Parts: sequence; C-alpha cells; structure tokens
Amino acid sequence: MSPGTIEYEHGVPIPGHILPESEWARTAVKRLPEAGPLDWPAIFGRTAPVVLDVGCGNGRFTLMSALARPDFDHFAIDLLPVVIRYATRRANQRGLHNVRFAVKDAQTFLQRYVAPSSINEFHLYHPQPYHDPRKAHLRVLTPQLLAGVHGALRPGGLFVVQTDNPDYWAYMTRVLPSFFEFRVHREPWPDAPEGRTRREILARQQGLTIFRGTGIRRDDLGPDAAAALAQTLPHPEFRSRGPWCELDRWELRGQGGSNARGPK
Repeated sequence: MSPGTIEYEHGVPIPGHILPESEWARTAVKRLPEAGPLDWPAIFGRTAPVVLDVGCGNGRFTLMSALARPDFDHFAIDLLPVVIRYATRRANQRGLHNVRFAVKDAQTFLQRYVAPSSINEFHLYHPQPYHDPRKAHLRVLTPQLLAGVHGALRPGGLFVVQTDNPDYWAYMTRVLPSFFEFRVHREPWPDAPEGRTRREILARQQGLTIFRGTGIRRDDLGPDAAAALAQTLPHPEFRSRGPWCELDRWELRGQGGSNARGPK
C-alpha cells in the first residue's frame, strides 16, 4: 500500500496511516530471552510508563493507544504467530517506535518476563471462553493469573478487561474485586466508540452486548497475600452458552485474530 493509505477493517478505520518506508519502525521481538525479567528501558531505549496488552490479536488497541499516547511504551503478546505478523506489519508501517510485539502465552510471559511492579496498565480484551467444558481448564483468566497481574502492576496500576460472553463476565465480576477496586464501564470507550478491538467491532455488528470493566490495583494486598488469596477463589468453570458461540466458531475457522488463548 502507498504512503498515506488508511486501512479499514469491517468498515472501521485501522488506527493510523501508512508512512513512507524510510519512516517505518521495527516492532517485532522475534526471540525472547531464556530468562527474564525483561528490561523495559533497554527494549524501548528510554524510561516510560509501560502498557501490556495480553492476547493482542491483530493489534488494533495497541496501535490506537500507541498513536494517542507517544509517551507510553506498549508491549503486546499473542499466542498465534499469524496475528502477531499482522500486528507487527501495521505497527512497523505506522512508525510506532513505542511498540513491541512477541509471540507468547499470558501465563508464561507474566511468570518469566515481567518484573514485579513494572507495568502501569494491563489490558485483556475478549479472552477465549472455550465453550467445550472439556477445555474449560484452558481459560486464561484464573485467580492465579489475576494474582500475577496484581503483582506486575505498579501501585495504583490499571487493569482493563472486556468480553462479549455474559458467563465469563459473571465470573470476572465475582473474582476481580478480590485484587482490584473494580468498576463496570457500561458505555463504549470514548477513545474508540466503534470498538477497541476487531472482536468488539464484530460482536457489536452482530448485536451482542459488550461487557467492560476497569480495576485499580489494591495496594493493601501484598504479593504473598495475593498468592494465598488466589488459592481460595474458584476457577473459571462456568458453562458457556448463547449466540456468541457462533461468532467464536466463525473466528476459529480462521477468519481473523486471536487473544491470549484463541480468537480475538
């Protein structure tokens, strides 16, 4: 595509426009080190607040946030290499030097590569609900993951979560207040009225309800207490049923992006 081109996805512009090749960035982290944690200032060449997007899919939210907030550094991961290739290409073509993408699952990345109290924001959009009960153990948002997010965030750090699955949402609203001062966000995000992610755009076009929430890290909860608390909370073993299942099946057939463990 030529410089100045604005790309569209399901009728909605992808944030930013394509720059001349001389202005492109290099945003791919092709190989993570064997041991962590990652050194954010070394990766980005500066010291800045860090935003972590887990299950970034094709990168729509990361692109938007990085363009709007050049003083923030953004690290985004997804388990599927194909969607990371899309995300990397788009970030490169937009000259986003404050972005990095890597292929990795959420649990391993948090445990191995993120130092305690090193992240300012943690974003998780549309985690795969796994409708088959035999795969419920693959659901990414567990009490243990939440304890890891709590520990990775700086004091007062922000956790943002979104889903179109009411069964997953019921579970989220049950466990999230244990780690965060949690608030339901009922309206579309003001920075992206048509959707922060590809999945949100598709779900809204199908008439599905989007559930959104933000949480501020509970600073009265230490790491040992958070880990102990996680052992007492239920795992996401809900039954998932409803019209959103067909949209999940459509995406699983290869129609688009992903999240931490499935389509985004």
